[in-house]
Amino acid sequence: MTNRTLRIALLQHASSQDKATNIETVRAMAREAKEAGASLVITQELFAGPYFCQVEDESLFALAEPIPGPTSQKLCDTAKELNIHLSASLFERRAPGVYHNTSIMISPDGAIIDRYRKMHIPDDPRFYEKYYFTPGDLGFRAQKLPQVTTGMLVCWDQWYPEAARLTALRGAELLLYPTAIGWYHGETDEDRAAQRQAWITMQRSHAIANGVFVAACNRIGIENDLRFWGTSFVADPSGTIIAEAPENEPAVLLADLDLARIEPQRRGWPFLRDRRIDAYDQLTRRLIDE
Repeated sequence: MTNRTLRIALLQHASSQDKATNIETVRAMAREAKEAGASLVITQELFAGPYFCQVEDESLFALAEPIPGPTSQKLCDTAKELNIHLSASLFERRAPGVYHNTSIMISPDGAIIDRYRKMHIPDDPRFYEKYYFTPGDLGFRAQKLPQVTTGMLVCWDQWYPEAARLTALRGAELLLYPTAIGWYHGETDEDRAAQRQAWITMQRSHAIANGVFVAACNRIGIENDLRFWGTSFVADPSGTIIAEAPENEPAVLLADLDLARIEPQRRGWPFLRDRRIDAYDQLTRRLIDE
């Protein structure tokens, strides 16, 4: 079998109020990742600024940019300079009154080759994303890169097995989950531990159920009522965590993916083979009433 190995890097850091500083942080970390041999670099969710969705404030729509736009152009320049693929999460201004939480994939020649608009939009205390983001309308997608086929998803998408499955069925070998998740100050230590473990377990399950690699890139730092818990990680197709970042420190998290492991994993646990595709039509219903 042809050798298929890939080194990826997840960029975990705190985001300040200053967009230019955050962009330069990502550019510097991407250079570090390239020097360490990474050919695919992934940012955390909405890396260019603070996680603004803790409040509903009309003035914060001004943070959005079109794609292509100034921030995406700096990222394109970075990818071209470093000769890497770069997946980045941005607040997209699509049209007046229509905004998305969008990931883009940039090629080593500095071109945007695909975009994914976050499909699942939360609306919870301190995560008022429905106020800002229109649900994605591009569907679940896969990006066929020279070394790997990726599937870009975003944060809240990571709790839905349907999103991971449909992306894997499109050929994705590596699911990317840029993330902004943390605890609010009033939670107990027990609640915090349970939430973080649930977050990790859910994504490991996507790796196992689909026989793919999973990369989740979270932010760190305290922003208003939230403390982001970092611990970005990469899981292999068996669900084993092969790389994990600290909880409170910035990190360029490197992981080596042996893509040749996917096929034997799927042979041993043939979940895709044994799916009952003739019996799943009711999954398109909200609830099944007897």
